[in-house]
Amino acid sequence: MRLVITGGGTGGHLFPGIALAEGMLQRFPQGKVMFIGTDRHLDNQALAKKPFAVVALASRALKGKTLLRQFGALLQVPVSVWRAMQLLRQFKPDLVFGVGGYVTGPVLLAARLLGVRTAIHEQNSIPGLANRLLGRIVDRVFVSLPGSERYFPAGKVRLTGNPVRRELLARAATGAAPHERLTVLVLGGSQGARAVNRLMVAAVEQLSEKNRLTIIHQTGIHDAEWVQAGYNAAAVAARVEPFISDMATVYAEADLIVSRAGATTLAEITVFGRPSLLIPYPYAADDHQRHNARYLVDHGAALMADEINLDSTKLAVLLGDLLAKEARRQEMAARAKELGRPAATETIINECLALAGA
Repeated sequence: MRLVITGGGTGGHLFPGIALAEGMLQRFPQGKVMFIGTDRHLDNQALAKKPFAVVALASRALKGKTLLRQFGALLQVPVSVWRAMQLLRQFKPDLVFGVGGYVTGPVLLAARLLGVRTAIHEQNSIPGLANRLLGRIVDRVFVSLPGSERYFPAGKVRLTGNPVRRELLARAATGAAPHERLTVLVLGGSQGARAVNRLMVAAVEQLSEKNRLTIIHQTGIHDAEWVQAGYNAAAVAARVEPFISDMATVYAEADLIVSRAGATTLAEITVFGRPSLLIPYPYAADDHQRHNARYLVDHGAALMADEINLDSTKLAVLLGDLLAKEARRQEMAARAKELGRPAATETIINECLALAGA
């Protein structure tokens, strides 16, 4: 089996692709996988030392850019498609699989022109414009959350859940790590979230439970220093990192998670079965993070706070209430665990093998 996976730019796109690549190589040790991503720092960091070929393809985003930048991005498309066709001709894949990000379009279009089987994975409850368009030309569409099927041609769609990296699955199967202090894990996505960072530092100062807390906080590359200083000033035990590589360990340690509502993060939270307070990014395309979070909230697995109406005092009240009620956290954790789909990677691999005739 020879598989090309394409996508990147954010952890939400990269990590499902990595999970799929590793799962395929575990199933077929003699198989070959090429990952076509971007040249962004996050891609390079996440894909370093992985057991498959990694190639960066020049491509640019269209949405949210000035007219001049959009024009430049459009001019880049045929160049990117031509380069992608060269890569695919050399690699000779049985299937090309897109996991999202602006690099995905040119690679899938090149595969289509070459007659190679194609598939995409949509992580969010509401797909972006690119995946809606790609859904018309690919052979199969995999979706993570119920309800998103309606955006794609019915005969192509499979509800599978979101692939989770194998090291996370292995750690989730062992249960919670023993620890004495209550641990709160704060995540703003792979690139951090400044609004969440500011709210958390200010809210923790107001918590009566702060002396028995440990905070683990992923801030993004620009905010780590001042966030750590803020926790130090509040006399709160905190471990602050710009980017956490060993997510398996921190998920296992967490008693409560405060997070944005990216689909990949939610998939990981549910696989581990952790209670969460979700603060969706209010400017996400089509407000998809709110819809992602609503799925967990409606099943009793999480609480959701609207960032626009949230201040540090309100956040402190929400946190204090959850931290004080162990039974409620345990109930939310059980509901989250019920929503987890740890078999998503294997399900997608089986579908891909059938699609490729392997």
